[in-house]
Amino acid sequence: MSFIDNDTICAIATPSGQGGVGIVRISGPDSLRIATAIIGFTPTPRHAHYCKFKNAENETIEQGIALFFEGPHSFTGEDIFELQGHGGNYSVQLMLKRVLDCGARLADPGEFTERAFLNGKIDLLQAEAIADLIEASSQQAALSAVRTLEGEFSNQIHELVSLLIAIRVEVEAAIDFSDEDIDLQTLTTIIERSKQANQLLTHILSKAEQGALLKNGMSVAIAGPPNAGKSSLLNRLARQDRAIVTDIPGTTRDILSENISLDGLPINIIDTAGLRVTEDPIEQEGVKRANSAVIGADRLLLVFDSSTVSNPIEPSIASLLNLTGLSDAEIDQILSRTTLVLNKIDLVDPSNLLPACLIRGFSLPVIAISAKQELGIDDLREHMKTCVNFLSTGEDCFIARERHLKALKSAQKGLNFIEKEATEHAQWDLLAEELRMAQQELNRITGDFTSDDLLGEIFSNFCVGK
Repeated sequence: MSFIDNDTICAIATPSGQGGVGIVRISGPDSLRIATAIIGFTPTPRHAHYCKFKNAENETIEQGIALFFEGPHSFTGEDIFELQGHGGNYSVQLMLKRVLDCGARLADPGEFTERAFLNGKIDLLQAEAIADLIEASSQQAALSAVRTLEGEFSNQIHELVSLLIAIRVEVEAAIDFSDEDIDLQTLTTIIERSKQANQLLTHILSKAEQGALLKNGMSVAIAGPPNAGKSSLLNRLARQDRAIVTDIPGTTRDILSENISLDGLPINIIDTAGLRVTEDPIEQEGVKRANSAVIGADRLLLVFDSSTVSNPIEPSIASLLNLTGLSDAEIDQILSRTTLVLNKIDLVDPSNLLPACLIRGFSLPVIAISAKQELGIDDLREHMKTCVNFLSTGEDCFIARERHLKALKSAQKGLNFIEKEATEHAQWDLLAEELRMAQQELNRITGDFTSDDLLGEIFSNFCVGK
């Protein structure tokens, strides 16, 4: 979908199943004609009509509210008509069939929002924010999506682009008069504006990174030897008894996941089977799945029973990791994102706890807890947020996606280059190209410069009816 079809689209805009209201949405040049055919009169724009909905034989198939929005004063910028009937599967399907019989076609996923974008009603950031608002997994994520939808993210990008344009004007002038010496004032202006732009970009990137965490969250795997208290830890972090806890080693034989929120940060916690050599084929499969969870997690909580583990603990960790069958490179990659959790501290002398852990050149953070007594759990929660630089007070951040972060970081590299190279002997052509590329990266974020393939990828992930 990369252009606006000159046809009329329709879709059910409410979830399937029974509900209070069922909505069929129509957008396109034939909306008014279809509206008149179904309700029997020409609707007044922006007026709620309570009326009967008729089929081709003039039989009543539903009754409810009819709304007509005349373009360009509508969400899509086109004429829009909505039928709001009762929320039952069959009643909504009857309304949809009637609209289709009148000549509309079923909308593709995200096509209503795409038409709004292509008609200039919203930019690409705002379009993506609609999907992010629907999918928000926490209150903070929803509020951040609303800020992006209202244009806060876009406005800051536009401000940054304006700064780049101002710098480009100075650089292009330097190129035009390259046979003359560049005066010190011009050079100073270029450097100062570059610093100003870089500071603004750093500020935007910081907010965007927080928003990306709100959207994507993090996955945390809990692993360790049997009976170390992994399932108890899951229950404490989830604040409910999700996992079976017994004194029998090997109770957990499959992975168990739970979604929690830490001050708005979505976290998927995965409890795994105890890592050990076993002849039980079921437990062997559990260990195999545990390995997969450990490899794929953003953070690994490696749990040991502090009342039974030897000191130093490094040999025990090495022995445990060797059971995974992973290569040295894979183990090093895992250790770079591992936290050592010493459980059952209520059973040991606090003075005997390990202050640190150094293994294979990696210094693992050490968190001491008692899952049973709920000691140190809050410290562990704070630690997990710190691992991804999540700020609990990020009320002013805005939802961002990986493509936004990539574009911002690419533009930042260009600005860093300009600050460094903008001297009296600067290669002005090269600076101009770096500025052009940085501006292009920023324009990709808002959709001022984008490809048809990117649009297709973005809107195809929307639900039908949006």
